[in-house]
Amino acid sequence: MNMYQFLETTVQRYPDVLYLVRENVTYAGFLELVKRRAATLHDLGVKSGDVVGILSHNLPAFPITLFAIWFLGGKVLLLDTNLTPFEYDNMTQITKCNFVCAEKSFFYKTDKFTFIDITTTDGDVNPKLKPADIKDSEIATLSFTSGSTGTPKVVPLTHYNLVECAHSLYDMKQWIAEGDILYGFLPMYHVFGFAVEVLATLQYGAGVLLQPTINPKELMSDFQKYRPQVIPAVPRLFEVFRNKIIDGIKAKHKWLLFSFVLRNAAFLRKIGLGRLVNAIFKPVLNVFGGRAKLLVAGGAATKPEIEDFFVGLGLGFIQGYGMTETVGPICISKPCKGRVPFAFGGPTTNNVVEIRDKNADGVGILWLKGKQVFGGYMNNEDANKDAFDERGFFNTGDMVSMDKNGELHFAGRKKQVIVLDSGKNVYPDELEGLFITIPGVKNVAVFEHKIKDKTVSYGVFSVEPGVTLEKLAAEIAEKNKKVASYKWVTHFAMTTEDLPMTSTQKVKHHIVRKNLIEGKYPDRRE
Repeated sequence: MNMYQFLETTVQRYPDVLYLVRENVTYAGFLELVKRRAATLHDLGVKSGDVVGILSHNLPAFPITLFAIWFLGGKVLLLDTNLTPFEYDNMTQITKCNFVCAEKSFFYKTDKFTFIDITTTDGDVNPKLKPADIKDSEIATLSFTSGSTGTPKVVPLTHYNLVECAHSLYDMKQWIAEGDILYGFLPMYHVFGFAVEVLATLQYGAGVLLQPTINPKELMSDFQKYRPQVIPAVPRLFEVFRNKIIDGIKAKHKWLLFSFVLRNAAFLRKIGLGRLVNAIFKPVLNVFGGRAKLLVAGGAATKPEIEDFFVGLGLGFIQGYGMTETVGPICISKPCKGRVPFAFGGPTTNNVVEIRDKNADGVGILWLKGKQVFGGYMNNEDANKDAFDERGFFNTGDMVSMDKNGELHFAGRKKQVIVLDSGKNVYPDELEGLFITIPGVKNVAVFEHKIKDKTVSYGVFSVEPGVTLEKLAAEIAEKNKKVASYKWVTHFAMTTEDLPMTSTQKVKHHIVRKNLIEGKYPDRRE
């Protein structure tokens, strides 16, 4: 079925379950809003086969417009809210997009397409307007994965891809139930947010609590008022939550007791002290509203100590792995003992993985095949030749290995692997995970760089005010001792400005390196 039919099926099963939680809109009510929006777009000239952009934060109008476009048989161009007018113009031209449904704050003068106010009030349902007869093999969404100029990689995902991804998310059935509330502050234009807030909710008959900002006060207020059961976030935010919780406990001089109970919770429950454990943990769990049962991390690797902390509290913690090309999560971690750092489980239902070209450490390139893997980049045969093999497997470009539990764990991006003059490989992710723990370091990017014609691992550190070059050098030298000497970072730069990030809080390494070359980080040691 196509995505609109998938919505209709869900509505038939869960008509009275809340979908838009904050707005108190049931699935049946949501379908009515979609039909009203479809009538509005139809009157404005949107027809079957059209590409229509959505440029919006996580407002209720986003999913309403999304399904309305599909109702009419259109294709949705998902636009990142952090780009420039020049980029939007280029993206719409490449995809032949003539309409963009956007918040008014994004409007600008352009002759490339027509803006439609996504927050406009719709009229009545048009009873003569029927859902378009579109096949599941037709394109549902278009997304840009490698920039918006030059020869970009545009990912077309079919209705089949999206529906199959939704079905594969049923692998999390032990954690998610009908009527559960999934917190929705991850940007819906990104596959992680899209998969959770659109696909998972429809698969389970769950509700979504949309939040257009990442203001900590707003998040905490939502947790207390709506008490969501499932909270997805990038690992960095879970780290912030953990650190604030620990700081609060230490401020009350209760850390010694709490840390003891956290380490020994299973044993204490086993000997009949479960009520004590619950009493100690309750104030912490109340931070999330008291009903949270599952935390879902994606977009980057989670530090083991972060996962261990929340699992120790009795919460489920799933690390997902996915890409735009796979509609988001195509691998998810499973609870197991002795988890290896950066583990993200195995493939979800109807998907398979292979690890190829392994080195002596068992690290190889991850290849994927399955029902939710896209069919190829739009109008980019060169990229497709590199991306797919003769058996239809897709090359992710990510370096992984498999642990004793049969779970995959992340070693780094192949294209970011630093190949030293000696031929040895250095994985930036490993070093960045090491250096991010240095006091005063906000973020760090490690990449390949040339110093006097010698290839080195170079680091650029974003630090808090007051951190000196000498102090940072000493801390880096101390951390270097934890890895093989060929991996050491002895050349680095320092800045108090934030490093450029993507919408999922990943450092843009290529821009950091460009800034370094252009002399934008004058405080350096080489």
